[in-house]
Amino acid sequence: MSHSSNPAVSVVIPSHDYGRYLPQALESVLAQTFGDWELVIVDDGSTDDSADVARSLIARHPDRRIRLLEQANAGVSAARNTGIAASTGRYILPLDADDVIAPTMLEKTTAVLDSDPAITIASTDVFAFTDDDLPPQVLPLPAYSRELLLQRLIMFYCSLYRREAWEAVGGYNEDMRAGEDWDFWIGCAEKGFDAYHIHEPLFGARNKDTGLHLEAAENDLAIRARIVANHPALFKPVSRDWAHVVLHQDADVCQRDERVPDDILTRAAEMDQFLQAVMALQRTARVQYHHIQRLEKALKARTAGTSPAGPPAQDRELAPASMP
Repeated sequence: MSHSSNPAVSVVIPSHDYGRYLPQALESVLAQTFGDWELVIVDDGSTDDSADVARSLIARHPDRRIRLLEQANAGVSAARNTGIAASTGRYILPLDADDVIAPTMLEKTTAVLDSDPAITIASTDVFAFTDDDLPPQVLPLPAYSRELLLQRLIMFYCSLYRREAWEAVGGYNEDMRAGEDWDFWIGCAEKGFDAYHIHEPLFGARNKDTGLHLEAAENDLAIRARIVANHPALFKPVSRDWAHVVLHQDADVCQRDERVPDDILTRAAEMDQFLQAVMALQRTARVQYHHIQRLEKALKARTAGTSPAGPPAQDRELAPASMP
């Protein structure tokens, strides 16, 4: 099917060895209530069947504007830049191959940008989900604030933004292997672009066994040092000096608390508290979910007149009382 006009939104999905997740990401785009979109899938040098999965999905939806680009492995920043450069929409939505978006994500975020030319980015709350049927957990995020953005990541990478922001910033920094989205948002703020936060969980982040943003958390100070170096005008001279030493001299020494500037250390502590809260929420929900599963199994066994082997005795005693 031919399309004579450019779409409003370009959804860009990089995939590196995530062929098993790609169908779910694509289905979430196909389910959108807003239909004026194109999808650019970038196979970033995968060693699995990502490219074959993408081609199969494209063949099954010939009436949709879906394309596959293939490149040698260069990292998520380069893959996003490749996809965005090849896309034509006036709005950009990055979506990783292992994540999903809610059906109204594009409808509600495009409405924000369409209604207010002064707004460049539309972000949303997040729901974290897992591969073991754990109920999704909503992660509310604060309203947009430029100052708060310098303190911690308050917008996830999957936010809708105007193409001119990507052009003005120069795309995602391909030298950054982690924290590239935070660096990009700070670059947008540095260029004077404003954002608006929708307090609804419209983006779904898959929380795998390694935990949400675990790599970024483990390398938080090094990421902060690079961000300071990338955007020196936004930070104090003492922070710029510290970042230079971290990146070019003795990183281990300069990441000890007593050597970190107060403003960086305070921001790092806030980020650590946020990530700990996310992980605690996930752990609590997982325990509760599996406890409920055991209770339901015990109740079914009792109703059938058999004795369940799995749940402990105290769970079997509680099972009837847990029902309304």
